[in-house]
Amino acid sequence: MILNSFVSWLLKMVNKMLNLPRSTELNKFLPKKAIYDKFNMNTQEKDNFDQDVKKLVIANEISPVTMNVTKGENVEAIFVIHVQLKKETYNDKNIALISKLINQKIIFILEYTGKSRLAVFYQKLLQTSWKQSADNIVELKGLNLNQIWENVIIQISGIEVQSNRTIDEQIKLNETKTKLQLQIEMVEKQARTERQPKKKFELVERLNKLKSEMESLN
Repeated sequence: MILNSFVSWLLKMVNKMLNLPRSTELNKFLPKKAIYDKFNMNTQEKDNFDQDVKKLVIANEISPVTMNVTKGENVEAIFVIHVQLKKETYNDKNIALISKLINQKIIFILEYTGKSRLAVFYQKLLQTSWKQSADNIVELKGLNLNQIWENVIIQISGIEVQSNRTIDEQIKLNETKTKLQLQIEMVEKQARTERQPKKKFELVERLNKLKSEMESLN
C-alpha cells in the first residue's frame, strides 16, 4: 500500500512537471547497490552516497518507442530519474554518479520534503533552484530528441544561447567570461590596495586589458 501510494504520487508529480503520456511510464526502482557495484565504492563512498540519497526510481522513458517523437542524430532516448533525497544540501558528485550509471540522457527530479529541483548532467551538473514541486515545470519542445534534449538543458540551466552559437559554444563562452570576471575583480582589488606607483600603474594597465577582453566577448 505504501509503495502504491508513493508510485501514484510520483506519477502525478512527473506528469505535472513534464506533461508526459502514460505510455512513457517505467517506475522501476533503481537499487543503490547497483551504483555501489558499478563504481566499486569503498565503505566511506557508500556512506556518503547513502547520507544523501534515500530512493531512486527510473520514472519515465522518452523515446520513439514510448511516444510520438523521432530520435535525434545522437539522442535515441531520454530517461527521467526521480531521486528522493535525505537532505536538501547534498554532494553534486553523487548525482553525477547516477548519470554515469546509465549511458543515456537523463532528466533528474531531485525531491526533498515537497520541494524539488530539476537537473541534467551536461559537461557538469546543471540544476534549477529549489521550488515547490507543483511549480517546477519544464516544457519538452522540439521536432526530435536532439532538439528536446537541448531545450531541456537550456531551460534547466537558464543559459541564454545566442542565435549564432551552439549550446556547447555558449557554455564554453560563459565559463570563459566567468573566469575573466574573477580575474578582473582580483586585479581591481590589488590595484586599490597597491601603494607603489609603478606597480599600481602596471595593475591598472592589466585591468584595462582584461576589461577590453571582456568587452570583445560581450
